[in-house]
Amino acid sequence: MGFANWDELRTAYQVARIGTVSGAAEVLGVHHATVIRHIDALEARLGVRLFQRHPRGYTPTEAGVQLLAVGQATEDQFAQLAARIMGAGGEVSGELIVTSLPGLSGLVLPALARLQADHPALILRYITDLRVFRLEYGEAHVAIRAGARPTEPDNVVQPLARHQVALYAAPAYAAAHGLPETDADLARHRFVGAEGADARAPFHRWLAARVPAERIVFRTNEADAQVVAVVAGLGLGFLPRAEAPLRPDLIEVMAPRSDWEAPLWLVTHVDLHRTPKVQAALAALKAAASACPAPTPET
Repeated sequence: MGFANWDELRTAYQVARIGTVSGAAEVLGVHHATVIRHIDALEARLGVRLFQRHPRGYTPTEAGVQLLAVGQATEDQFAQLAARIMGAGGEVSGELIVTSLPGLSGLVLPALARLQADHPALILRYITDLRVFRLEYGEAHVAIRAGARPTEPDNVVQPLARHQVALYAAPAYAAAHGLPETDADLARHRFVGAEGADARAPFHRWLAARVPAERIVFRTNEADAQVVAVVAGLGLGFLPRAEAPLRPDLIEVMAPRSDWEAPLWLVTHVDLHRTPKVQAALAALKAAASACPAPTPET
């Protein structure tokens, strides 16, 4: 059984990216019947369904999503090659995907806003998740990771900043329960905490060692829900220091501490690391990180 040809792969990539046969046909400059024939032939060669067909278009299956990721990475690499050949290496355009763990929008979004202001031809996608995105499969151009230094082969890893969190309270909580003045006061207060993988963060482990489990009265695996719960006065909660300017109504109860921190890393794939848009993104993120407020010294 022979493997798929490039035309079939390119067609499938465009269908996965756009979601419709007609849209892919327009981009490729072919008849929609050609698109359908390529998809059918590729699925027959691979022995797997790449798309679920429905009246609104084509939705990628798990295999189709993998093909989309590889296709995006391949397209980026061809664009890099074409830019070098044609001498257009200074252009910053096209799609740029940045990923991070949740809770870093206060750091990332100002950087992306500045980046897009400087390069209006960029189309930005910012995706947050606790899982590790696979750069070698084209899931992202730039990933921001926390914790131990990433060690995957073929990745370029650079330090970005320290992930700093502080303990916050809503004015409504302070009015109803007061605020802790020392670590010894913590055990009598109510807290918003994390569920699942996020509960392993250094600051959540620090809290769990100092307050009874029943004092963590609200837990969630969603970072945004933790913020909303703190704002609603359900309890004290940890929030990234970079988010503080977005929540001026909250009270900083305890300033960032070194044992609550984790290092942040910028991760890129070696094949795309030196492309103009990736370099522009790295510069913008480093500038945003250097502009973040310094932690308040511990007392």
